[in-house]
Amino acid sequence: MIRKQDRRLRVGVLGCGPIAQFAHLESCVKARNADLYAICDAAPDLLARMGATYEPEKMYGDYDEMLADPQLEAVIVATSDAYHVPMSIKALKAGKHVLCEKPIGVSVEEGEMLADAVRRSGKVLQVGHMKRFDPALEAARDFVRDEIGEILALKAWYCDSTHRYTNTNAVQPLPVTSKLARKPGGNPKADLRQYFMLAHGSHLVDTARFLCGEIVAVRARLNERFGAYCWFVETEFANGALGHLDLTVAVRMDWHEGFQLYGENGSAIAKTFNPWYFRASEVDIFHEKDATSRRPLGADGHFFRRQLEGLADTVLVGAP
Repeated sequence: MIRKQDRRLRVGVLGCGPIAQFAHLESCVKARNADLYAICDAAPDLLARMGATYEPEKMYGDYDEMLADPQLEAVIVATSDAYHVPMSIKALKAGKHVLCEKPIGVSVEEGEMLADAVRRSGKVLQVGHMKRFDPALEAARDFVRDEIGEILALKAWYCDSTHRYTNTNAVQPLPVTSKLARKPGGNPKADLRQYFMLAHGSHLVDTARFLCGEIVAVRARLNERFGAYCWFVETEFANGALGHLDLTVAVRMDWHEGFQLYGENGSAIAKTFNPWYFRASEVDIFHEKDATSRRPLGADGHFFRRQLEGLADTVLVGAP
């Protein structure tokens, strides 16, 4: 059991749908430095069910009312993608810190609007790229920062599986749903290219940036066959490294995600598991100086809880 700190961030969760149920509500309850202060959803039956399960201090059917609560310090935006930016901007204008689920927006213009709102508010905005809080990937990032020297190249892949739900249904409960849930107009999956790039590609690109820094040049190719989509993306990083990113939805095999990283003083290779296993990646780090390799244990694989704790550390004690 994680020991709670005395000073904890009071968090409200907007949206009680699947991602809130699978990740964020539990994270608020279990986090060492945050509390589930409030929940908000337009569907009263869903709100009541989640309230009975997670026992927040406050429950709201109206987002503006939750934002007006002076005790609320931060909001997790766990809504449909189309609502991410407008709901995050509302929270920032109300003086609240924000953890917004990825993708950060559905267009470049939305992203620019949100970035401007963050600058004007002076508040913290964190995007829900929880893979940065995989302890094994953190170990790889530390190796890059402290030891690897110059980076030659990164190869990274994120390949969804046609069998993903067969595998995860064994470990993941069915979400509670409501016919009264508020949904955006239109079909968010009408353009599957955009949907896959935002839903899956955002993870792949963020992992590449987490390890190698900013991307300064991109060339991409797409192949579509038998209902599958494969993007090969060639990148150049600001540090001079080259990258090859493979986004495939979906492979006719098990979930396939990971990377290979080649550097001056060593290399790293990773296998990342379906996130709903809550299992840290397997990362093998090779040290050229003594020709040894090591694999960090990464025992704490609750990336979503660690992500929230990271936000709270930034807000409460100024951590990066």
